[in-house]
Amino acid sequence: MLERLNRAMEHIESRLDQPIDVVELAHIAVTSEYHLRRLFSALAGLPLSEYIRRRRLTVAGAEVLAGERTLLDVAMRYGYSSGEAFARAFRAVHGVGPGEARRTGAALHSQPRMSFRLIVEGNSSMRYRIVDKDEFRVVGKKARVPLVHEGTNPAIAEFVRGIGPETLGRITALSDQEPTGIVAVSDNLDPSRAEGTELDYYHGVVTRADAPGDMDVLAVPAGTWAVFENSGPFPRALQYLWRDVFTQWFPSNPYQSRPGPEILQVSLSQDGEQADAGLWIPVERSAA
Repeated sequence: MLERLNRAMEHIESRLDQPIDVVELAHIAVTSEYHLRRLFSALAGLPLSEYIRRRRLTVAGAEVLAGERTLLDVAMRYGYSSGEAFARAFRAVHGVGPGEARRTGAALHSQPRMSFRLIVEGNSSMRYRIVDKDEFRVVGKKARVPLVHEGTNPAIAEFVRGIGPETLGRITALSDQEPTGIVAVSDNLDPSRAEGTELDYYHGVVTRADAPGDMDVLAVPAGTWAVFENSGPFPRALQYLWRDVFTQWFPSNPYQSRPGPEILQVSLSQDGEQADAGLWIPVERSAA
């Protein structure tokens, strides 16, 4: 998988002065556009579209300083419809406008070219199983919240505190299948997975039961799931689990992620410092 991903990265480099089709990149990587965007974000720490933008403006910055083309020619070459649009994008990356950079020879920021390799740390194996599930519902309470990569998500914490014990009891009673009990469900995430982008968060249960009228419902079609288990400090270990799934497990196994909700089942210790967790990720067999 990483070899194919690196071929896609080489394709990006060859077309920085041309339109780049992410569907074509996914074809080169022999995966889906959905999985490519998610895998790249996890491996690189920034969205694919942002990486392409930064690489373009890095190369464009070198041409600005070289002075062999007019600023408008440089702007048009790298896909900007006007000098003003180019100047805004250039300043956002380099902290200085292209005209000033050329006049003063200012130091510019550089986005290095990326390639990927798998580094295995430690000798512990990742516990996982593959589960085929019929269609089901997630029933509970829903909120639109920002994505937080590290630490507690304040918006989710406040939302959960606002669910009364009577309502929580009624939700819990609807659980009738794996994963059992109250689960945290993330759906409708931005493809970039960038910090601060929003997602639908459900605090509910997995069930086939009909939902009460005051509950929110997410219908989930039948499909295959990879289920990962770990234990450790809460919430850091859980967030690291998601990272490890995409940076270690997917590149080493014949599966790719598919659209669908991610389901997290957590059992906290009495002091709330440690957790046992099960992370359910919707997957499908890779094309190759």
